Amino acid sequence: MIIKKFQAKTEEEAVSAAKKEMGENVVIMSVRSLKKKGFFSFMKKPVVEVTVGMEEESERQNAENPFSMLAKQSINRGMTQQAPSYNTKDVILDDEPPAYEGKSEKVIEQRLDSLQSLLEKQLTNKHEKDEFEKDDEEDSSVAFLKLIYNTLIDNEVAEKYANELLDEIGKINTSKSSVDFILGNIYQKMILKFGQPVTIPLGLERQRVIFFIGPTGVGKTTTIAKLASKLCVNHKKKVVLLTTDTYRIAAAEQLRTYASILDVPFRVIYTEEEMTGAINDYKDYDYILVDTAGHSQHNEAQKESMAHFLACVGDSVDKDTYLVVSATTKYRDLLAIADAYSEFTDYKLIFTKLDETTTLGNLFNLCMHTGASMSYVTCGQNVPDDIAVFSPQSTVKQLLGGK
Repeated sequence: MIIKKFQAKTEEEAVSAAKKEMGENVVIMSVRSLKKKGFFSFMKKPVVEVTVGMEEESERQNAENPFSMLAKQSINRGMTQQAPSYNTKDVILDDEPPAYEGKSEKVIEQRLDSLQSLLEKQLTNKHEKDEFEKDDEEDSSVAFLKLIYNTLIDNEVAEKYANELLDEIGKINTSKSSVDFILGNIYQKMILKFGQPVTIPLGLERQRVIFFIGPTGVGKTTTIAKLASKLCVNHKKKVVLLTTDTYRIAAAEQLRTYASILDVPFRVIYTEEEMTGAINDYKDYDYILVDTAGHSQHNEAQKESMAHFLACVGDSVDKDTYLVVSATTKYRDLLAIADAYSEFTDYKLIFTKLDETTTLGNLFNLCMHTGASMSYVTCGQNVPDDIAVFSPQSTVKQLLGGK
């Protein structure tokens, strides 16, 4: 993993310098303001320091080494670990982009220290010590990797991705690596894998039509209302609400009510011609948010109908699609849902109902499976409060057992 720091007058200039030197795939790890030193420092403006990370090519390869094999053998012996409890509301405290919870390296270091202390306490538990001492080949670093693995599995990270993480860590660590070195690497790798969240852009050059797709009952309509409220109230944007969900009258009426409260136009769309007509009628508006009918991933007719609605938007406007799914949905069902929608469109991910689950592994699993960018998360029914930009740092912290 390559981690470098860049300084400039503004965050944008520092990030631009990082991308110019390291490529577009860099991930921002932290941002902080630095005061210049010296006798006349009070007269000088502070600079912005951005820390970025990027995986090296060698780290992406899948070759095994003896250390990762030893860790996997240890894991497969079947030791179980009770996952620590945590409050999922910690994930959605941020209100506006950028999403990163930490604004300095110090914050990240504090998180790692907290996680390290938590896991080291579990390592010193008598029961765990007895288990580790049964095999003379295991050293402390392998034991720690085993503990991290079990914590990930308890948080419902799929075995496939947990094993991949340990293999990658095994390639860059030795059997004598310190606990904090291992923890720091896996923490940063998981953040890099999530990537930066991609949200609705505020600086528009032309109108943007945004479709929200997903199965029934995941909270699409409420999510649209939350985002519309933020765009209208917080950013003073002109918004239109449309719905193509003609199957559920209650859904259309719910969105109509939100449109009335926000004092924005609302229209029910039945055909592709009506969709193109609405886009033309509201061409002076900044955003058109489109609610769609939820359907089973096995319903080919409804999938085809939705694909036609998405395709009828012309090149005169920008178009985005967000797949809205529930964090409480079973892993296999999530994969089936994501694959079904992938057949006819690209999308970004919004996870809802984080307040109704105690594990966040599905967020990591679906992000890895689809390669789609994370966007927003919701945690409750309150409009517009219970929504925030996805925070990779906070989520990884919880997946590793932090509170």
